[in-house]
Amino acid sequence: MRAPKPPPSVLEWVGILRPQSLLLYIALLCVLISGLAVVRTTHVNRIAFNELQELREAANQFDVMWGQLLLEQSTFGVEGRIEQKAQELLKMQIPEISSIVMVHND
Repeated sequence: MRAPKPPPSVLEWVGILRPQSLLLYIALLCVLISGLAVVRTTHVNRIAFNELQELREAANQFDVMWGQLLLEQSTFGVEGRIEQKAQELLKMQIPEISSIVMVHND
């Protein structure tokens, strides 16, 4: 009598040992890996985009502050310009200290 045939192994039962099935499983694994890579890349891009938006907002705030500083600087420069124009065009001058009269409001 012949010896009974041993039961197939799990690899034989799944069909991995056949060349056609092995190629299919390799392709399936490649698709799975590429899908996970797409998900990871999308996640990294979203984080980078959020950081970019925060940096753009900070840059806008710095631009506003720079404009305010320029306005403040021009305001401080105007006082000397007004005095110069008053002296040139209106022939005004700063009075002597002896001619200044202090008025008190009691």
